[in-house]
Amino acid sequence: MKASTWHSYVTTPLGVLRATTDGRSIVALGYDAPFVESVSKPPEAARELLDALRAQLDGYFAGHRTVFDLPLAPAGTPFQRSVWTALCDVRYGETASYAQIAQRVGSPAAVRAVGAANGRNPIAIVIPCHRIIGSNGTLTGYAGGLDRKRMLLALEAPAPFSRRAA
Repeated sequence: MKASTWHSYVTTPLGVLRATTDGRSIVALGYDAPFVESVSKPPEAARELLDALRAQLDGYFAGHRTVFDLPLAPAGTPFQRSVWTALCDVRYGETASYAQIAQRVGSPAAVRAVGAANGRNPIAIVIPCHRIIGSNGTLTGYAGGLDRKRMLLALEAPAPFSRRAA
């Protein structure tokens, strides 16, 4: 029997995102998703999770939140889940390469597999796959498109140093 899920739509500077919960965890957050109406009214726990996600995304885009604190349950293979866990270790304002993530998950030769897992991340932004770049420092693919990836990285970039007048 398939578990029930509930959807909500979150308006962000990057467009409308579809959030999905199973009532215990956030299971998906994606771009350009077609409208899907939840079959039944979500229980209180699901509404609270979706509200918390919305509030945390608002704080992130306002520049006040650098870490998300939500229960996550992305569906994937054990390898994919290990990659997504490693992505969460890449801190706000930092980037890592696919090769570095492959090292972190104990599979240094699995750079392409890490790239594939990164591309299948079901919880955009919260699991920060946008922070992963090529070994040469170039931006590589992003499910939301490279323009959105640039915007997210610019949002997280450290503010330039400014001197105060003496």
